[in-house]
Amino acid sequence: MDKKSAILLPKTRRILETVGEQIKLARLRRKLSGEMVAERAGIGRNTLISIEQGRPSVSIGHYLNVLKVLGLEADFLILAKDDLLGRKLQDAQLTTKERAPKKK
Repeated sequence: MDKKSAILLPKTRRILETVGEQIKLARLRRKLSGEMVAERAGIGRNTLISIEQGRPSVSIGHYLNVLKVLGLEADFLILAKDDLLGRKLQDAQLTTKERAPKKK
Protein backbone atom coordinates (compact mmCIF):
# COMPACT_ATOMS: atom_id res chain seq x y z
CA MET A 1 0.00 0.00 0.00
CA ASP A 2 1.35 3.44 -0.93
CA LYS A 3 2.03 5.86 1.85
CA LYS A 4 0.12 9.12 1.38
CA SER A 5 1.30 12.47 2.63
CA ALA A 6 -0.95 15.31 3.74
CA ILE A 7 -1.50 18.06 1.19
CA LEU A 8 -0.87 21.41 2.83
CA LEU A 9 -1.43 24.96 1.71
CA PRO A 10 1.76 27.05 1.53
CA LYS A 11 0.99 29.01 4.71
CA THR A 12 0.30 25.79 6.64
CA ARG A 13 3.46 24.20 5.25
CA ARG A 14 5.50 27.19 6.49
CA ILE A 15 4.01 26.74 9.97
CA LEU A 16 5.09 23.10 10.03
CA GLU A 17 8.54 24.03 8.73
CA THR A 18 8.84 26.61 11.53
CA VAL A 19 7.93 23.95 14.11
CA GLY A 20 10.61 21.69 12.65
CA GLU A 21 13.19 24.49 12.79
CA GLN A 22 12.27 25.24 16.42
CA ILE A 23 12.69 21.56 17.31
CA LYS A 24 16.10 21.54 15.63
CA LEU A 25 17.20 24.70 17.48
CA ALA A 26 16.01 23.22 20.79
CA ARG A 27 18.10 20.11 20.10
CA LEU A 28 21.16 22.17 19.23
CA ARG A 29 20.78 24.38 22.32
CA ARG A 30 20.85 21.21 24.41
CA LYS A 31 23.96 20.08 22.51
CA LEU A 32 22.35 16.76 21.62
CA SER A 33 23.32 14.97 18.44
CA GLY A 34 20.66 13.98 15.97
CA GLU A 35 21.61 10.35 16.40
CA MET A 36 21.19 10.58 20.19
CA VAL A 37 17.75 12.24 19.97
CA ALA A 38 16.56 9.79 17.33
CA GLU A 39 17.66 6.82 19.44
CA ARG A 40 15.99 8.15 22.59
CA ALA A 41 12.79 8.92 20.68
CA GLY A 42 12.75 5.44 19.16
CA ILE A 43 12.92 6.69 15.57
CA GLY A 44 15.44 6.60 12.76
CA ARG A 45 17.85 9.42 12.01
CA ASN A 46 16.08 10.07 8.68
CA THR A 47 12.76 10.50 10.50
CA LEU A 48 14.35 13.06 12.81
CA ILE A 49 15.69 14.92 9.79
CA SER A 50 12.18 14.92 8.32
CA ILE A 51 10.78 16.28 11.59
CA GLU A 52 13.37 19.04 11.68
CA GLN A 53 12.45 19.92 8.09
CA GLY A 54 8.76 20.05 9.01
CA ARG A 55 7.64 17.31 6.66
CA PRO A 56 3.90 16.53 6.92
CA SER A 57 4.42 12.82 6.24
CA VAL A 58 5.84 12.20 9.73
CA SER A 59 3.44 10.92 12.38
CA ILE A 60 2.42 13.42 15.03
CA GLY A 61 3.39 10.75 17.56
CA HIS A 62 6.99 10.96 16.36
CA TYR A 63 6.93 14.74 16.76
CA LEU A 64 5.65 14.25 20.32
CA ASN A 65 8.34 11.65 21.14
CA VAL A 66 11.06 14.06 20.01
CA LEU A 67 9.53 16.86 22.10
CA LYS A 68 9.55 14.50 25.10
CA VAL A 69 13.24 13.73 24.61
CA LEU A 70 13.91 17.48 24.53
CA GLY A 71 11.79 18.06 27.64
CA LEU A 72 9.22 20.08 25.69
CA GLU A 73 6.24 17.72 25.76
CA ALA A 74 4.25 20.16 27.91
CA ASP A 75 4.38 22.63 25.01
CA PHE A 76 2.27 20.15 23.04
CA LEU A 77 -0.61 20.75 25.45
CA ILE A 78 -0.70 24.43 24.50
CA LEU A 79 -1.98 23.61 21.02
CA ALA A 80 -5.55 24.87 20.60
CA LYS A 81 -5.84 25.39 24.35
CA ASP A 82 -7.43 28.82 24.24
CA ASP A 83 -9.91 28.51 21.38
CA LEU A 84 -11.48 31.98 21.42
CA LEU A 85 -13.19 31.64 18.04
CA GLY A 86 -14.63 28.24 18.95
CA ARG A 87 -16.01 29.57 22.20
CA LYS A 88 -17.62 32.54 20.46
CA LEU A 89 -19.22 30.24 17.91
CA GLN A 90 -20.45 27.95 20.66
CA ASP A 91 -21.92 30.86 22.61
CA ALA A 92 -23.66 32.19 19.50
CA GLN A 93 -25.45 28.88 19.00
CA LEU A 94 -26.84 28.62 22.51
CA THR A 95 -30.54 27.97 22.37
CA THR A 96 -33.01 30.01 24.37
CA LYS A 97 -35.92 28.42 26.10
CA GLU A 98 -39.25 28.76 24.39
CA ARG A 99 -41.91 30.68 26.18
CA ALA A 100 -44.57 28.69 27.93
CA PRO A 101 -48.00 28.79 26.25
CA LYS A 102 -50.35 31.52 27.45
CA LYS A 103 -53.00 30.53 29.93
CA LYS A 104 -56.60 30.81 28.70
